[in-house]
Amino acid sequence: MSVGRKGKLMTQAKRKRRGFTLIELLVVILIISMLAGFVAPNILKRLGKAKADLARPRMATIEGALQRFQLDCGRLPDESEGGLEALLVAPPGLEEKWSGPYLKRSQLLDPWDRPYLYFPEGEYNPGSFDLVSLGADGEEGGEGENADVVND
Repeated sequence: MSVGRKGKLMTQAKRKRRGFTLIELLVVILIISMLAGFVAPNILKRLGKAKADLARPRMATIEGALQRFQLDCGRLPDESEGGLEALLVAPPGLEEKWSGPYLKRSQLLDPWDRPYLYFPEGEYNPGSFDLVSLGADGEEGGEGENADVVND
């Protein structure tokens, strides 16, 4: 008799341990989808802002390299020498003074993997040079993560 009783108890236990119903699963999926719908746009917005915020410290690194170039060579690189390329390879006529490379090639790229624009005669910084990143869209102007980032 104990065997029969034991079998009966196991059958009742199996009935009580059923899985989730289809409706319960759909409700959980709906809740997760709604949460993702509210959270995902905020995460993507912050990611774009983080890249824009990263552009300035990278510019500071390039500014430091330009200052070292100027101390060594007595002037800033000009556009005829390839602009920022002069930080990687000695320009003609400056091989004796040049103490580079001052940076790695990858350090000349903005957070969107495009080269920074270098203007020896600064428009934003009169009497100095300008470094510009055109933002996420790669075009002049824009707002938010598409806004241009310029050195101070």
